[in-house]
Amino acid sequence: MNFMGNLQIPTNTLDLFIRSVDISSYLPGRVRLYSKKLIGNPGLEQQVQQQLRAFQEIEDVKTNTVTGSILIHYTPEILRANRDLRKVEEYIMTHVRRR
Repeated sequence: MNFMGNLQIPTNTLDLFIRSVDISSYLPGRVRLYSKKLIGNPGLEQQVQQQLRAFQEIEDVKTNTVTGSILIHYTPEILRANRDLRKVEEYIMTHVRRR
């Protein structure tokens, strides 16, 4: 039994990151996130780019420090082969902001 997982407490840097942003839209293969901390913060933009691009399963990451937007493109089947990224995608699917 995974006690931490059942409580949905962030257990790694990726968990902490995804829970610190607003999930604006999700389609399999495309996720748009927003972070107020990213606005006007090129240092954070560089960190986000480096950390997300370190995952070979992620094809492209675009960020915008004017709007705080983070756009992530990936191939769902490839991303889901990584257990941690699959869990992040599942979290995103259930926490995307509905309009």
